[in-house]
Amino acid sequence: MSSKERPTLGGTRIKTRKRNIAAPLDPAAFSDAVVQIYLDNAGDLELIAKSIESSDLNFSRYGDTFFEVVFTGGRTQPGTTKPDEGDRHPYSIIECEPKREVILPSVIYIQKILRRRPFLIKNLENVMRKFLQSLELFEENERKKLAIFTALAFSQKLSGLPPETVFQPLLKDNLVAKGLVLSFMTDFFKEYLIDNSLDDLISILKRGKVEENLLDIFPPTKRSNEAFSEHFTKEGLVALVEYNEKKNFEVKLKEMKSSLTAQLTEEADTSEVIETVKLRVRDAKLPDIEVVRILWDVLMDAVQWSGKNQQQNANAALRQVKTWAELLNTFCTTGKLELELMYKVQMQCYEDAKLMKLFPEIVRSLYDQDVLAEDTILHWFRKGTNSKGRQTFVKALEPFVNWLEEAEEEE
Repeated sequence: MSSKERPTLGGTRIKTRKRNIAAPLDPAAFSDAVVQIYLDNAGDLELIAKSIESSDLNFSRYGDTFFEVVFTGGRTQPGTTKPDEGDRHPYSIIECEPKREVILPSVIYIQKILRRRPFLIKNLENVMRKFLQSLELFEENERKKLAIFTALAFSQKLSGLPPETVFQPLLKDNLVAKGLVLSFMTDFFKEYLIDNSLDDLISILKRGKVEENLLDIFPPTKRSNEAFSEHFTKEGLVALVEYNEKKNFEVKLKEMKSSLTAQLTEEADTSEVIETVKLRVRDAKLPDIEVVRILWDVLMDAVQWSGKNQQQNANAALRQVKTWAELLNTFCTTGKLELELMYKVQMQCYEDAKLMKLFPEIVRSLYDQDVLAEDTILHWFRKGTNSKGRQTFVKALEPFVNWLEEAEEEE
């Protein structure tokens, strides 16, 4: 080593990475700052919105706290609705009157905030979920205010608020059993339907995944369609009652159709099928006309149709009529019901191309099996009111009608 060279230390210098030091959470200071904005502007929501917009408050960190202040006037204790320590203001949704014209400005105010800070929608969901899960902790008047706010929020299409966020937390067993959910939803329905149609309401309920089981909002001891009709009729929501009755009716028709289809597929005895129909009709209180319509639909759905062979289709349809003539006879007990059956046959033959030419043969078969009376056929021929394919079918049926009239003259 030369005397001029200096020794050096080997190895690599390790650079120490600077760590970001996170500021500690301070929701109390944030809450107090928002409350002060409310107080400084004396509850004027337009001025408050402008002040919040120009502030440098950390909404991304304290979004839940912000909506607690909006709804209750200050911060709430974790896991409850009880006030926490700190400042409060008297201009909250919970403190106002339970009237739509008083609560609507708060909805519009929140809409403005969300347009500027769309990420806050998740915090609104969190706070609404928290409050709705804790309905029993609010007074009756306060629950009504929450229901009105919720209805107005959906009516005003509050930015991105999903219905399931509102409705699913409500369906807690203890809330339902106490009747709190029924009361809340009744107020919600009445308020929402002021500005919106029943179709709009049903759409929201479907998105909220509660439309299929509206009875679930009733306490278990009152969970029946009779109780549903009685309650909402009393509350002036007749349109909702009619919708529920129609829906239940359609469900019962579908169940009956499914049951009959299964029996026909299994080639059950005619007497057994008749008893099944009678039982279903009695339990579901189905009108006679609907029963006739269902029977014909089920019978024809069970036929094994041929793709193009017209004669095979004719044979299959006539065989089905002959096989189940006793079933049809049992429920086609009046001229009105027989005429309804003829209209049903007419519509099916009109809508299904492969059956278009079978109309006179099917009618003749129903006559031969004593399902259709001569008077019914003549009435349809002379005065039938259903225009679908009528001219074609009248012409096709004319030879048979002429035969009936000649036979009648001979007698």
